[in-house]
Amino acid sequence: MSGRVLRTLPQLLDAAVATSPDAEVVFPDGRTTWTALRERSRRVAAGLAAAGVTRGDRVLLVLPSGLDAVALILAAASLGALPTPLNPRGTADETAWLRADADPAVVVATPDLAAPAGPGSVTPAELEADPLDELPVLSPDDPFILLYTSGTTSRPRGCVHTHGAYTALGENLVDRLRLTPDDRFWTPLPLHHCGGIDLLVGSLAAACTLVHVGTFTPDTAVRQLVGERATVAFPAFDTIWLPVLDHPDLRPDTVPALRTVINVGPAERMAGMQERLPSAVQISCLGGTESAGFCCVGSVDDPPEARAGTSGVPLPGMEARVADPGTGRECGPDEVGEFLHRGVSRMAYYHRDPDTTAERIDADGWFHTGDLVRRDAQGRLTFVSRLKDMLKVGGENVAAAEVEGRLATHPAVGVVAVVGAPDARLGEVAAAFVEPTPAARGLDPVALAAELQAYCAETLATFKVPRWVEFVESWPMSGTKIQKGALRERVAALLAARGITEAPRLSRRTLVG
Repeated sequence: MSGRVLRTLPQLLDAAVATSPDAEVVFPDGRTTWTALRERSRRVAAGLAAAGVTRGDRVLLVLPSGLDAVALILAAASLGALPTPLNPRGTADETAWLRADADPAVVVATPDLAAPAGPGSVTPAELEADPLDELPVLSPDDPFILLYTSGTTSRPRGCVHTHGAYTALGENLVDRLRLTPDDRFWTPLPLHHCGGIDLLVGSLAAACTLVHVGTFTPDTAVRQLVGERATVAFPAFDTIWLPVLDHPDLRPDTVPALRTVINVGPAERMAGMQERLPSAVQISCLGGTESAGFCCVGSVDDPPEARAGTSGVPLPGMEARVADPGTGRECGPDEVGEFLHRGVSRMAYYHRDPDTTAERIDADGWFHTGDLVRRDAQGRLTFVSRLKDMLKVGGENVAAAEVEGRLATHPAVGVVAVVGAPDARLGEVAAAFVEPTPAARGLDPVALAAELQAYCAETLATFKVPRWVEFVESWPMSGTKIQKGALRERVAALLAARGITEAPRLSRRTLVG
């Protein structure tokens, strides 16, 4: 971040109000200005202070994404406390575990969420008081927020980020996405997810309007994209964006202001989504909760194949390595290795977990992500798979993402996820869970499964072809991500119930003739 002075979130808020006092924060059930939010956050900060909250305390937020959540995040951060937003859709057991781990000074919940939030919670309205005469002086190095990972493969981990890390991320988004105060930045990503916090901070850094869908439905999303004249959209996941693209009211002529869309996914799926809305340039990104959501972001100036097939280069102040997982050797261009990152927006530490912090952040400051990537000659990175998302089929490595990418190009396939299924002969085999497109939902499932297997065999080695294809209407989700662990358990249970221990043998001749 050469030449850039790191700031705190309150400083970013003050600058946004000074630059764009009438810029708004918009949810389906309410809207207000950054100016009014600053004033409300100061009243809420006074209420938090009266409740005993001080610098370094956690403020647990069990709230839907809305104006209350934004005000509480700003208020807690202004005191030097750590807003700790949780998924309001979590079960009572999940919330209880996270509450115990966070050990908050206060729990804030809406009345309808008071029971899962646990005993002793207060509502946002109960916290408003006369504004404090003086707020503490904060440093960019002070902790800003505690965000929990999605927990798709293990218990969620709490990532602590500093004020400087997140404000730098916001300013980097302004630069890479060319945001201005006139922009209307849209997202459906909830405020307990790093992506929702990214757009909150990015909108502040740009002093622009934040448009948030609240609780996602395709109808609400399209009404906002059209009615609020969104200019930049960050849906991120095909589970979100595909239902929006399927909506009859979403067409290039209904969103003429929309110039950029940020998504992630296999190159084939990215190219397909770009074709369906050619009026907006689609780019990709790479990162996670530990990198404040983003490490790399593509450029609208990249050629179409690079925008579909890569996630661009690291943001300013961030560095990336591609290293052999076994030896740590630096990988060459187009060689697959583990994605490591360090820099201004890397998390500070895992909350109450020094052992995992030391395990994942090495002595040189590199965070080991567990993601497999490749780097092209221009330095752009492409996600390949999770280290834990690699299947071992009869001794052969199979990247689930590669099979998903092939299936995603079939016209009958909407959302797809590939996992390993137990197999007595090969150890494990690929199993594909497929949500059909609306046009394919009436097709014969047995015939469609055979067609998808043959389609995979046209371009993939036989050992990569899914031996099992299951069709679904909904997905087990952890926040915004499909829970592959639950899918692995489901396919194992299905096979056990059917008394199947070994998958049928496939040959290219029988699959493709």
